[in-house]
Parts: sequence; structure tokens; C-alpha cells
Amino acid sequence: MAAAYEIQGQQVTFPVEVRDASGAIAGFLVSSRAAARLVGDAFEIVDFLPGRTLFMLGCIDYKDNDLGDYDEVAMNFFVRKKGAPRGLPWLGAWLGMAKGGLPSYTWKMPVDQSFTRDAGAIIWGFPKTVERIDFDYSQEGRFRGALEMDGQKVFEIEMPRGGSTDRPASPGIAYSYIEGIAHTTSFTQTASQMGAGGGKDVEITLGSHPIADDLRSLGLPKKPLMATWIGKMVMRFGPPEKL
Repeated sequence: MAAAYEIQGQQVTFPVEVRDASGAIAGFLVSSRAAARLVGDAFEIVDFLPGRTLFMLGCIDYKDNDLGDYDEVAMNFFVRKKGAPRGLPWLGAWLGMAKGGLPSYTWKMPVDQSFTRDAGAIIWGFPKTVERIDFDYSQEGRFRGALEMDGQKVFEIEMPRGGSTDRPASPGIAYSYIEGIAHTTSFTQTASQMGAGGGKDVEITLGSHPIADDLRSLGLPKKPLMATWIGKMVMRFGPPEKL
């Protein structure tokens, strides 16, 4: 682990801080078996119901961040290290997610800037690629996010925007692969101006890109189980460590 990294001629030191970001996040209940094909050999999918897990699709607008001002799409699953104790089934998974102590694995993480792509990939092993991302706030009380890769639509999602709930700092754990080796990264997140609810007011459509077909293998497009808008996120990331 390096104490600092040089990315495109700039020094990146720890902790890496996000001072202001907003995000629209939808959680879909999907097949655990289908999800397991996407997370690699080092991790196991966590069940939230028998044979079902959560797929989290996030559209994050980073406004003030050590890695720049950029848009990001995060496609995450909740996992455990292969062979780790399963703990209390299902109920324990829901509680772990609520408290921020359940590790997540990012399957895909498109961004629209090259600096954060390089930093995320080199430092933490996050699967960042530079793609076309469009976030639209023009409709009052609604958010629309769209991702295009290789000139093809992957998905478009529209969901409610706004809220007034605050959440104090909570811990988080992110798993990744760096040169094929499993790593873990600890972070904290504070959220404010939150609004949360079910998925009945969320609309998602899929395109023709191969990743859209992967999403179809999970059972999308369909209504998410939950949808959350976060008006402001403050985050702090530590360095990666071998798992």
C-alpha cells in the first residue's frame, strides 16, 4: 500500500474526501445465482431472501471531491468473503446493510472524467471506465439518469428527487480486485436532504449494449424494491488493504 499516489501528475493522499455529492439510488431484488456470475471468485453473494439478493444502481453527481467534479454510475452487490461465516440469515443481511457494515462489491463503475477513472482503478481497483453519462434535473421533483457505452444505450432511469431527512456518519466497506487480488477499503458517509421510499414511482428502461443484457439476466427492467435520493453526501475513503 502506497502512502500517496501520483495520478496524471497530481498527488492523491489519504483520506480521499468527498465534500459534496448528490445521488439517486435504486435497490432491485434479483436472483442470487444470476448475481454470483458477476462478482468474481473471491466473494459470495449475500441473500436478503431465499435465493434473492439486492442489486444497487446508483447515479452519483460529485460536485466537490478530491478526485474532481464528475458524474458516476455505480452497480453494486452486497457480498462476503468466500468462506466467511454467514451469520443470521436474511435478517442479519438487512440489519447489516442498514448499519453500513455489510461489504459491497462494485461490478461496474462508469464515470465521465479520466482522472477519477485512473485514480479509482489504480488506487482501489474500482472498475471505472470513461463513458457518456447524462443527469437531468430539469423536471421539478424528478431525477433522470442515462448511461451510454460504445455508442449504445445501457439504461435510463427516472425517479423522485428531494427529501429532508439527515443521517449521521456511518461506516462502509467496499471490496474490489487489484491485479486479481481481493482488497477491502473502509469509508464513512454522512447523508442529508434524503428522501426514501418504494419503487412504484421509478421507471427504468434498458438499451442494446451487452451490459444491458447482463441487467436483463438479473431480471431488469422492473420496479425496484426501494429508491433513495440523497441531496448531499460527505464521504471519506481510506487506502485499500489486502483482504
